[in-house]
Amino acid sequence: MIKKLTLIGCFLLSLSSFAQFKTTTHTDKNGYSYETVDNDPSKTRVYTLPNGLKIYLAQNKDEPRIQTYIPVRTGSNNDPADNTGLAHYLEHMLFKGTSKIGSHNWETEKVYLKQISDLYEKHKAEPNAEKKKVLYKQIDSISNIASQYAVANEYDKLISSLGATGTNAHTWFDETVYKNNIPSNELEKWMMIESERFSELVLRLFHTELEAVYEEFNRAQDNDFRLIHYALMKNLFPESNYGQQTTIGTSEHLKSPSLVAIEKYFHEYYIPSNMAVVLVGDLDFDATIKMVDKYFGNYKKGTESKKYTAKEMPLKGIKKIEVFSPSAERLQFAYRVGGSKTKDAQLVRLMDMLLSNSTAGLIDLNINQKQTVQYAGANPQIMKDYTAHIFTGMPKEGQSLDQVKDLIIAQIDKIKKGEFDEWMIKAVINDLKKQQEQVVENADALATMMYDSFIQEQNWSEIVADLDELSKYTKADIVKFANDNYKDNYVIVYKRQGENKDLVRVENPGITPINLNRENESKFYKDFQKLSVKDIQPEFVDFEKSIKRETLKNAPLSFIENKTNNLSQVYYITEMGSDHNKKLSLAINYLDYLGTSKYSAEDIKKEFYKLGIEYGVGTGGHRSYVYINGLQENLAKGIELFEHLLANAKADKTAYDNYVEQILKGRRDAKTNKNSIQNALNQYVMYGKESRFRDILSEQELRAINPEELVSIIKDFLNYKHQIFYYGNDLAGTKKALTKSHNFGKNKAIPTKKEYPQPATDGKVYFAPYDMVQAEISLRSREGKFDKNLLPSSGIFNEYFGSGLSSIVFQEIRESKSLAYSAYCFYSNASQTDKYNYVNAYIGTQANKLPQAVNAMKELMTNMPKAENQFMNSRNASLKQIATQRYTKTNIFFYWLNLQDKGIDYDFNKDIYAQTQKMQMSDLENFFTQHIKGKQSNVGLIGKKENLDWEAVQKLGEVKELTLEELFGY
Repeated sequence: MIKKLTLIGCFLLSLSSFAQFKTTTHTDKNGYSYETVDNDPSKTRVYTLPNGLKIYLAQNKDEPRIQTYIPVRTGSNNDPADNTGLAHYLEHMLFKGTSKIGSHNWETEKVYLKQISDLYEKHKAEPNAEKKKVLYKQIDSISNIASQYAVANEYDKLISSLGATGTNAHTWFDETVYKNNIPSNELEKWMMIESERFSELVLRLFHTELEAVYEEFNRAQDNDFRLIHYALMKNLFPESNYGQQTTIGTSEHLKSPSLVAIEKYFHEYYIPSNMAVVLVGDLDFDATIKMVDKYFGNYKKGTESKKYTAKEMPLKGIKKIEVFSPSAERLQFAYRVGGSKTKDAQLVRLMDMLLSNSTAGLIDLNINQKQTVQYAGANPQIMKDYTAHIFTGMPKEGQSLDQVKDLIIAQIDKIKKGEFDEWMIKAVINDLKKQQEQVVENADALATMMYDSFIQEQNWSEIVADLDELSKYTKADIVKFANDNYKDNYVIVYKRQGENKDLVRVENPGITPINLNRENESKFYKDFQKLSVKDIQPEFVDFEKSIKRETLKNAPLSFIENKTNNLSQVYYITEMGSDHNKKLSLAINYLDYLGTSKYSAEDIKKEFYKLGIEYGVGTGGHRSYVYINGLQENLAKGIELFEHLLANAKADKTAYDNYVEQILKGRRDAKTNKNSIQNALNQYVMYGKESRFRDILSEQELRAINPEELVSIIKDFLNYKHQIFYYGNDLAGTKKALTKSHNFGKNKAIPTKKEYPQPATDGKVYFAPYDMVQAEISLRSREGKFDKNLLPSSGIFNEYFGSGLSSIVFQEIRESKSLAYSAYCFYSNASQTDKYNYVNAYIGTQANKLPQAVNAMKELMTNMPKAENQFMNSRNASLKQIATQRYTKTNIFFYWLNLQDKGIDYDFNKDIYAQTQKMQMSDLENFFTQHIKGKQSNVGLIGKKENLDWEAVQKLGEVKELTLEELFGY
């Protein structure tokens, strides 16, 4: 089962249902005032500097790293009506540096940047299309001159030199958020970079980045989720920016931006009182706030920015919309209720979990469990001013979308009528508490909650007290809320299968490649590189000490103690997968629809939910597992219930027939879905016809299976050799529960598995047609078999050459030539000793730019640019990442398990670290020459054939157009 998480707008565990959540003000030893909330398990401190900047700090000592977020209370809702997409533009431009970062001759560069800005204003104001083209050519020409004085990607080089990971940003309705995860010893250097970054706006290399936004716009049009969501929001919010402006903006505004408007927007919204610094990790409170004040406290307070408030008239009646795309039919409908600071936001979460919690909600049990539709679910989209409670449904074969809708609405009606068990409310609260225990121990999840509370303008005390407040609502409150808000007042989007006639193709304006100036550096960069910090020494896992091992009856038992909370996990793992038995995956997943002689399928789900325990399954090619996790206090009962299900599962012919229909419908749907087709294409490119992906049970075989056979496979699963892994804080109690309830089986030998070939790649081009705006191309080159000695050099190669914002591929293909929004190339090491490594490359771009983009990638893969300073940056970044990486909790066990597959019985990072320290540019060049250069690649291309330059495609190699049947094997 996939667990549904409700992180946005839901929240920290209260220690007692009667606890008080008073905010207390303290003063630290340096005189800084901060607030804490009583009974806050995260012990978060919230500071406010005199200039209005909010700072959220919390400690997490799992590893010597810090998750950082800088949220800004502005997004597309604040875009001017004539400059939509502006907030998103700005987010992109804040990676381009300042007068100090990203320029090696600012005094000269700024003159050209002013000319470019003036030309853009003329361009925007010019009504004549031909004259606009002339102006754009001038912009392109001067931009090329200006780029001679810029240092592309210098911000990315600075931030990656810290050993940062996850560098990114996003923009939404009410927020723009900038993110990095950094080593804890690099915190002050991070602040030096970020304080300079947000101190001013320099719109350098604008037209190439604008082309990247064009690409993002085109990608969005090929995205079914956005297609449906845009239509839903447009009609759910007919009078406000939630529905009338998209974050990406309109194509017309993308073509005619105003740099003056962007500059004005930056000064209006990027001010301290509208921003926060969020830090969660291995930090010292007193030293950190002093540091934040040093680097951000001198920001001028600024005039309070205008706040956008959405206002809508009540929805009346049902609004129906149709949208079309090649993928399978589905629907979404939504009701509109109050925003994040209202009781509506609390009640909608309770109602949503009663309906759809992935285990025992009304939709889960009455629709998904009974397989009356292909899929149904719900999720609340909680925003500052309003919440959209969104319901999603996919039909079975021959079922209409309205029939799906009616089945979902019937479950909403049950809430309105009070037709749900009262114990479910308490179970939902306990489920949310369990989720939030997981949030508190996860630095990223906790930091996300912090920035969300800042964006939503909620006090931290409201967040801490949230679940306590939720627990006060009664069944009568929920029933009243449902009856008041869930009437015939919703918007429904029918996603039909057909041609999308509303696609807008933003044309390539024609860009002269800019200068990257890899060897140039700003004074800021040179001075920054001279700074030194005390290194963090790596810590490598001693598996003998970290994993306690013993034998329980005839099964190996591994144990890692949970020292954080009262949640536990138990896995039963066998080295047998679908390669050993094609029906194994089918059988294990069939378990989800079965009951026993004691419990119906629905009742057993309820019993698990009451206990705060969930179970799940996983089947791979060579390994499978089943597991339970949840509250330690109920783990023994959970083990007993799970073992009862495994041993006493009862075949259900109707459930199996429905299960088969669901599988077959899923297969048909996959053949209409771009992502599924692309995945199938990549599998074909690598493995051809004789692949694990295509070797599946046919429709005839599925229908011929007796479900009793599948139940026998389930019951026999634990009779094979298997091991047990336990993560928790009560080993003795869990061993007792396992001894009492677990089927230790007969220790049967694992059957021989089927081997699938990995043929050599020979330069063929495989094409899959699909109606889309962009074209996407993947290159795959088979390399040698797994060799642990390649891990250090391949890691550096990936960092330097092909993945990340400061990589060679990103710089050349996106930054310099604006040929793609997304492009990467990396060396993929096999997961097992007897498997081959692969070189993987990818480009997603406008169809008309495909030939240039592929040529650019192939040129890079033939002649790797050499930049000594960039290599050293990549090497040092890799060393810092390894030095600050800590395997903790369950990750220790699964890291060990993965190493076993590679024939390694110790923490190999120790060797990688030592070898990386010695690596030179010449070593990287040798790796490139031996493993990348000149390798024959098979090519997978997906796109609309009419949009492609077919002559150029044919130059890539012998082209074979594949049918869907060839791709999928059915």
